[in-house]
Amino acid sequence: MDLLPFGAQAALVGLFGGVILGLAGRMGYFCSLGALETAVYGQDQTRLRMWGMALGAAIIGVFTLNTAGIFDFSLSFYHQVKWNPLASIFGGLLFGYGMAMAGNCGYSALTRFGGGDLRALVVLVVMAIFSFITLNGPLAAPRLLLIKEEPSEEISSIAYTLGAATGIAPFAIALAFATVLILWALSYEKLRNNHEQIFWSVAVGFAITFGFWGTSFLNDRSFGEVMVESYTFTAPLGRTLIWLMTSSAGGLVFSVGSVLGVIIGAFIGSSIKRDFKWEACEDPRELGRQVGGAALMGIGGVTALGCSVGQGLSAFSTLAYSGPVTLAAIAAGGLIGLRHLIHGFEPE
Repeated sequence: MDLLPFGAQAALVGLFGGVILGLAGRMGYFCSLGALETAVYGQDQTRLRMWGMALGAAIIGVFTLNTAGIFDFSLSFYHQVKWNPLASIFGGLLFGYGMAMAGNCGYSALTRFGGGDLRALVVLVVMAIFSFITLNGPLAAPRLLLIKEEPSEEISSIAYTLGAATGIAPFAIALAFATVLILWALSYEKLRNNHEQIFWSVAVGFAITFGFWGTSFLNDRSFGEVMVESYTFTAPLGRTLIWLMTSSAGGLVFSVGSVLGVIIGAFIGSSIKRDFKWEACEDPRELGRQVGGAALMGIGGVTALGCSVGQGLSAFSTLAYSGPVTLAAIAAGGLIGLRHLIHGFEPE
């Protein structure tokens, strides 16, 4: 490991956790849009409750690292930028609606591509392009003009805020949040009796924790060269695409490893399940809808500073203000999009 550049070591950290996330997507059916769709239209909350289990596990893991002095919240991007509610709500709604139009989010598109779905590859490429158009391209200036990004002077974590107000240790507050989420998840009998999906839910929480642990360790060893982060799949898609073409965009880093890891994990999972199958889009209208949805996800994910995984799991695991608000906005946008697809805009 000492012979590898720090960026390559960070990429290996991203690769390892990414493989776990890819396996969870294919073998545990962990998916944000799928959770919404089956809960609302399939009368089955199993996949939705999996999110509660994953979040609870991630919160316990991340706050354990923080309490042990291994992970410093102030080094995370989610706490370095002052929270902008407009960015969370507008970007989340845009991302959620695009997610419904595309049929999956960036993470789910990676797991589907790992299972042979070429439609997901189109979604990934378009999402990657529009994420960089919004991050550094023509949409960057309008984005920053309308939704300003200002440096934060404090750790914008719900646990720290409540701790300062009540005198209770942030870890205890985080543990209470995690306990409620886990109990909510396990109160659903279908999930409680499905040990495999419980396992993969906890594995997702472990992957998020591992990302923060690995990058914190390398940040300390590299004297700040490696950024402290965990998994998110909007801007990293753009970075990976540019790295594959030019070996630039920051070089081989955590985000590149995480994207490749999810694809590898999904391929392994689909091979184990024996459900790998090449698929392509046969309907031009469907392809157009998916391309439009991918573009919206790229724009919305960058605006909200994270996707359903980046904000909904990584940021939420630190109890950052942006996490639950963005996740709720993504869910709302996804439900609006699903209703549009199923019922159209006309009243029933």
